Amino acid sequence: MTGTALVTGASSGIGAEFARQLAGRGHDVVLVARSAASLERLAGELRQAYGVRAEVLVQDLAEPDAASAIAGELAARGLTVDVLVNNAGFGTAGRFEEIQADRERDELMVNVVAPVGLTHALVPGMLARGHGAVVNVGSTAGFQPSPFFTTYSASKAFVLNFSLALWSELRGRGVRVLAVTPGPVETPFFEVMGTREAAIGARMSTPERVVRSALRALDRDRGYVVPGFGNIGLAHLMPRRPRKLVALIGRMVTRKVVAAPVTPASPAVAR
Repeated sequence: MTGTALVTGASSGIGAEFARQLAGRGHDVVLVARSAASLERLAGELRQAYGVRAEVLVQDLAEPDAASAIAGELAARGLTVDVLVNNAGFGTAGRFEEIQADRERDELMVNVVAPVGLTHALVPGMLARGHGAVVNVGSTAGFQPSPFFTTYSASKAFVLNFSLALWSELRGRGVRVLAVTPGPVETPFFEVMGTREAAIGARMSTPERVVRSALRALDRDRGYVVPGFGNIGLAHLMPRRPRKLVALIGRMVTRKVVAAPVTPASPAVAR
């Protein structure tokens, strides 16, 4: 299936790689993020490399009307979306009481409200046409509570359960749904964390590997995928332990976040 793919958070990292690999499959692309300059550079790259139509749509997904604004702009440009990639997201890290409440509100708007709104806006058209796909980028953090990443991990638990429920609901109706749940990836997500990422001791994957794994899983209508063999245990074994035990074990690992030096930009991190 080709057609047009819309990718949020397309200015860098996993989102930019989704745009590249989908364009490589012959999809026209709509690139959504806040950074017009980064989107225009990527759009030019994709037009030249793959000969596809690449549209730029600048939108802050933390705004309450973000999904309706995007839907309106798509209609104004005569664009029909066949593949929706809800990739945009960011995380907050640190002691819950020390994180600004409005920053966490924005986190939930971007990680939860915007993906649901865009899915509501675009899935009815996919169903009417009899084909389409929705890819939601979550995290292994969504498989268990993650102290000091409290709101972030909760938002990614929502992404996982929302995606799987919708995958089940839409089976047999022509629209595939996939949750992609990577572990740490080499993207700008950790840049503002200073030494925090090193303190956690994460082994990182690359956007290329994550997106390749995601598109293979989407082709097979897998429902969800955990890219990287090293993340399998975290995703599939830990959640089967008693929930309070998992939360306490998680605290032993993630407490290093608050022990590490804090950069001026903390406690917010962007994927």
